[in-house]
Formats: sequence, C-alpha cells, structure tokens
Amino acid sequence: MDTIFAQATAAGRAGVSVVRISGPDAFKVASDMVGSLPRSHQSALRLVRDSDKSIIDQALVLKFDGPNSFTGEDIVELQLHGSMAVMQAVLRRLSMFPLTRLAEPGEFTRRALENGKLDLAQVEGLSDLIEAETEAQRKQALRVFSGHLGSIVERWRADLIRAAALLEATIDFADEDVPVDVTPEVTTLLEGVSVEMGNEVEGSKIAERIRSGFEVAIVGAPNAGKSTLLNALAGRDAAITSEVAGTTRDIVEVRMHLDGLPVTLLDTAGLRESEDAVEVIGIERAMARAEIADLRIFLKQPTDVLPVEPQADDIIVHPKADLFPDVKNGVSGSTGAGLTELVDRVTDVLKSRSSAVGVATHERHRSAMLHTLAGLERVKNILSQGSEQYDIAAEELRSSVRALETVVGRIGVENLLDEIFLSFCIGK
Repeated sequence: MDTIFAQATAAGRAGVSVVRISGPDAFKVASDMVGSLPRSHQSALRLVRDSDKSIIDQALVLKFDGPNSFTGEDIVELQLHGSMAVMQAVLRRLSMFPLTRLAEPGEFTRRALENGKLDLAQVEGLSDLIEAETEAQRKQALRVFSGHLGSIVERWRADLIRAAALLEATIDFADEDVPVDVTPEVTTLLEGVSVEMGNEVEGSKIAERIRSGFEVAIVGAPNAGKSTLLNALAGRDAAITSEVAGTTRDIVEVRMHLDGLPVTLLDTAGLRESEDAVEVIGIERAMARAEIADLRIFLKQPTDVLPVEPQADDIIVHPKADLFPDVKNGVSGSTGAGLTELVDRVTDVLKSRSSAVGVATHERHRSAMLHTLAGLERVKNILSQGSEQYDIAAEELRSSVRALETVVGRIGVENLLDEIFLSFCIGK
C-alpha cells in the first residue's frame, strides 16, 4: 500500500493540530523530517524540518508500530502548533516525498478495516461517534464502535455453523448405522438465534431513532397555538405566529435535545376543511408527517374534532392555558404555563421507548438480520419434513449465515464501502 498522510484535526487555527502518516514508509518519511523517532507507543519532542533543513515547527512526535496501531500499519503522528501556515508547510513537505500521497476521505479507517483492526459495524459506529451530538448518541455509537454488535453477530454465527455442521454430519454418515436424530438440537439452536435476533431487530428501530433523532409532531386545529408553543420550546422564533388562522402552510422543524435524546419538533399546519389550494397541500403534508412521527402532541379542546386520531403514548393538552386559567392539563406557549410538565412527559415517553434500544443502529443491519430470520424460518419448515430434506436445509442454513455475515462486512459489502467512507473526513 501507499504511504498516506493527512491532517487529522479540523482545518483552521487551533491550539494544536495533528498530522497522521500511515503506511510502509511512514517511519522513513517521518525520520527524514524530524530525525530520530521515539520508541513505539511513546512520544518525544522534535524539530520538524523542511527539505532545505530549515525549521518548520517544534512538534510532539508519536510512533506506533504495525500491526499494533489504528490502521494496522506503521504510523507516525505529529502534534504541531495549530497555525494554518505551519500545517500548510508540513503537508507541502510531505507531498514532496515520492513514497507518499494525501489520504482520501476515510482512508485511514478503511485500512483499519482491510487490516482486520475493525469490522464494518465498528466503522459505522466510529462514523456515528464522530457525528454524535447528544449523550445518548455518543453512548450508542461507542457501544457499536467497541465491537459489541460484532460480538453478538459472531455468537449467532457460531450457533448457526454448529447447526449446519450437525446437519452435514448426518448427511455424510447417511449410509452408516448411526441412529442419531439431530433435529432437536438444531431446532433449539435456530430458535435461540431467532428469538435474540428478532429482539435485536425491534430494538434497532429505536437505535436508529437515537442516531437520527425522534420526531415529535405538534398537531391541532388552526390558531390553536402550535407555532407559539414550538417557539417557546425552541427558545427562539422558529415559526411565524399570527392571529390569522392558517398562517402555517409548510412543516417547520426545530432540532433540540431532551435529556440527552435528539428530538426534532414539527410544527404542522392547522387541521381543518379549506378551499385554499396551498393550505390544503399544507394540511395533507401535516397529516402525513403526523402519522409517521414517533410521538404527537395534540393541542386539543374538548369540542375539537381532528382528522388525526391519537395513538398510544400520544400527549393531549389543552391549548392557550393563559386564556383558560382554570383548565387542567393546559399549556401556553405565550406565558410558559405547563411547558415544563409537557417537556417532562415527552422526555418520559421517549426515554421509556429508548430502554428497548438495540445495538444494531443502521437500516443495513436490520435488513441483513431480517434476511437471516427469513432464511431460518425456511430452514425450520424444511426440517419439519424429515431427515430426507437435511441437505436442502443445510444449504439454506449456509445462505442464512452468509446474510448474517454482511452485518460485520465479512462478505458482500464491497459496493457499500465507497459510500460509507465518503462520509468520513480526510484525516480519519
């Protein structure tokens, strides 16, 4: 492989900036710039010199011998003063070596994958960790990056391979007088994996929402105070408010965090019969978005009849509590009455759902597990037809194992790699 280099910290002025060099000639290139290198996994202060031996900067140099490094290759990191001029000079010097080139986006992480330092799920976990904005996202991403999903998949894979081995052993000794019925043990193994994987599939839906954010739609009749409530919750004027009913035509989104959970609040058009073509489009969008939201807050008076019905866990509050001071369960975006209680209720609902979170966090993970589960169901149906079908069941089981292996990138994911690593910054 080529020896690659890149700035591993954000561009711009900073206290410290880091340059990473990885590949077979990393030590040779770095020693040409800084002189003697420190021992492996240790650091030393060195002068960084240009091609004419003039001093560029003073840097803390760290050396990592492969395969005991992030990429599995020899790595040198230069911790420099965070001047843009210093960074440009160092990168320019590195580009002069015939043995080096600038890294592509995510190439350091891709080499870690190719060298067996990470599996594909860990790569996705690392990407999510870099993008994490809330505490819940950080914790979830760290679980995946630490290899927890890979460990679970490997345990499932071992059980399925054990089941396949039992079937194939029976096939191999079909002509022998070995009266062993392996169906009970195989069925037990398949059932155990199916139950655990089914639970993980359900938990992955919540995990994906933690990663991308829960959607909470504010629903109600026109002029019920939805936009005012949204602005109060957001702490800014995110939506236009007016005494004129039907002001909100399109969906207004506000991103916020509730006790570490990422939440997107949706202000929707007031639900009513209308002859205004533009308002009708807004109402249709509001209804469609409200239907698929994770949670709905209904601003609803007892006499209101809305075309969207509350679902389990949805929250119904009386709007404009400032005008109805004696009403119970009221909220007012104008005065802030009931806001704290409303936020607590939303948080409690979402945290309750988050308690069932799985380790699988991406649609790709869920799709692979669903394919595996479908295959295991076919295997169980084939087994019920008797030992004469063991060979077919064994082949179907092998296909299920292959589907499962795509979760961690063992097979069949080459077409995904470019897309995944494109989302990484160049220094990662």
